[in-house]
Amino acid sequence: MIQNVAKALGVLVLSSVLLAGPVLAEQPIIIKFSHVVAADTPKGNAAEFFKKRAEELTKGKVKVEVYPNSQLYKDKEELEALQMGAVQMLAPSLAKFGPLGVKEFEVFDLPFIFNGYEDLHKVTKGPVGQQLLAKLEPKGIKGLAYWDNGFKSFSANTPIKTPEDLKGKKLRIQSSKVLEAQMRALKAIPQVMPFSEVYQALQTGVVDGTENPISNFYTQKMQEVQKYMTLTDHGYLGYAVIVNKKFWNELPADIRTQLETAMKEATDYANKIAKESNDKDLESVKASGKTEVTALTAEQRAAFKKVLVPVHDKMASRIGKDTIEAVQKAVGFTK
Repeated sequence: MIQNVAKALGVLVLSSVLLAGPVLAEQPIIIKFSHVVAADTPKGNAAEFFKKRAEELTKGKVKVEVYPNSQLYKDKEELEALQMGAVQMLAPSLAKFGPLGVKEFEVFDLPFIFNGYEDLHKVTKGPVGQQLLAKLEPKGIKGLAYWDNGFKSFSANTPIKTPEDLKGKKLRIQSSKVLEAQMRALKAIPQVMPFSEVYQALQTGVVDGTENPISNFYTQKMQEVQKYMTLTDHGYLGYAVIVNKKFWNELPADIRTQLETAMKEATDYANKIAKESNDKDLESVKASGKTEVTALTAEQRAAFKKVLVPVHDKMASRIGKDTIEAVQKAVGFTK
């Protein structure tokens, strides 16, 4: 009888294992995609687009969980979380890679190095952009794509028409030695601060102003706490979509190919909506009646450029002269 019971138990255990096998195999691969901006920004919308296409193309074998607006991690925390495997995918601004030790990415922060999206895409869609992404791999990070956000404008509670108007102002920046140098060139006081804390800092006067693409400015409701904005287009803010390298390499080859297709489609979508969103949000800022928006004349823009372009040479020893010259050559930069 004991033998019969043992045999029955053995059959039961074996049956449980056999039944559990397919159930476990059907569990989707989870990709946690964390970012620090609002869900209705270009990056937020592109992340949702990637989620949709990744799940469709893999027929549910992959599930993408998107966490916007610093729900999981703030600016300084998210890269470490990715390297540790706590999240699988991020789309940090390009300035974030300088503190990580890949200072070449700070070339994207140089003021007036790009004269619009056409110039920019010669880099992000060309060999220089791919060479930069490859520099992330020793850090355990695989770079998948570049997503646009937009070109930045200055805002403050006093009018901004000349570089001198920013003298002595406390201006929020993300962590970047290039952006620090840029603000010091304007004789402003750079204040490094997580993006999630900017609205309150502006509201309470901890900082006087900041620089943002219009979509970030509007979706964070900064028009409520900034009386003036000047459309300088002095710098670019974009993102690199990155993934934990170990996680990526261990994916089944067919899944990885499908995710690459989803990412290509999401990138085309992201870059299309970035300009559209900034244009639409600019009209919304104007319509709010709370922030006076100023466009620079050619002469005023030239005055800002004269003050800020020398930052290129000052940062050559940090970023690498070869990297700066490669980007300048790709876009046909002239001082």
